[in-house]
Amino acid sequence: MVLIVVIALLWLALSLATPAFFTSGSIVPLLVGMTPIALIGIGMTIVIITGGIDVSVGSIVMVCSVIVAQTMVGSGLPLPLAVLLAVAIGGVLGLVNGVLIAYGRVHAIIITFGTLNLFRFIGLQVFDSSTVEGIPRTLNFFGRGEAGRTLGIPHSFVIMLVLAALVWWYLRHTAGGRHFYAIGNDQQAARLAGISVRTRVLMAYVVTGLLAGLASCFVLAQGTSSLAANVGSGLELAVIAAVVIGGTSIIGGRGSVLGTVLGALLVQTVATGVTQLGWRSQLSDLFVGLFILIAVGADLIRQRTRRAS
Repeated sequence: MVLIVVIALLWLALSLATPAFFTSGSIVPLLVGMTPIALIGIGMTIVIITGGIDVSVGSIVMVCSVIVAQTMVGSGLPLPLAVLLAVAIGGVLGLVNGVLIAYGRVHAIIITFGTLNLFRFIGLQVFDSSTVEGIPRTLNFFGRGEAGRTLGIPHSFVIMLVLAALVWWYLRHTAGGRHFYAIGNDQQAARLAGISVRTRVLMAYVVTGLLAGLASCFVLAQGTSSLAANVGSGLELAVIAAVVIGGTSIIGGRGSVLGTVLGALLVQTVATGVTQLGWRSQLSDLFVGLFILIAVGADLIRQRTRRAS
């Protein structure tokens, strides 16, 4: 509810400062732009709930994007196969993270920081130090134009909302979903209670990889007919910001997918507002950083209050 109020006030302020904000030419790109952040954030929420983190998602998006783009250029890959290829590659890279973290007994930040650089190197090798040119409009169904929306609503945004609702229901209303929260609260206690901790942790990273693969299709659909080697750069920071601002505890055990969607909307609103007001882009990072500090501070106060009671 706090996030909804903050977003409503921010939208009101932006509409007063720049009347163009409340037009379809502004709102539709905002919703399309937030979709990859929110989509990956769904998986990141599960990961952080278990007490982990994944800073390699930007590199996963990069690898998926360049392979799908080059395949579409070379063989005219149709939409269903392009999506399937991206999701499959993302799932494999997520599996690599999951196996190393679940069975390697090394903290997730160390593993995923290593795979961030490994995946980026792979992506750069596929890029071959040049941009991908002449990308067909196969993925326009997920884009910003008329082909990417129905009744004015972007298809990518609807897909993200459906997936978010399904994952929210799974986490809140199934035993398997509650296992993730149990692992985040006390991994040893969860293991003693009969929960397969390694399997659940592995699943969290695979799901995140699958969603990052799908998000790469949305990223490709937003761009032009060329793809630069910096695609996905910094995306992991925006995703983590959305999850934390959305109320997921950075120490694990508590979080909401719906909060993450609102967090992604707030992050993208800030970026859109800064652009439309003609301010320096660095101010967007400043405002998002302040929101993160407020969210983390509120979470720490909440944790201390619970311990004291």
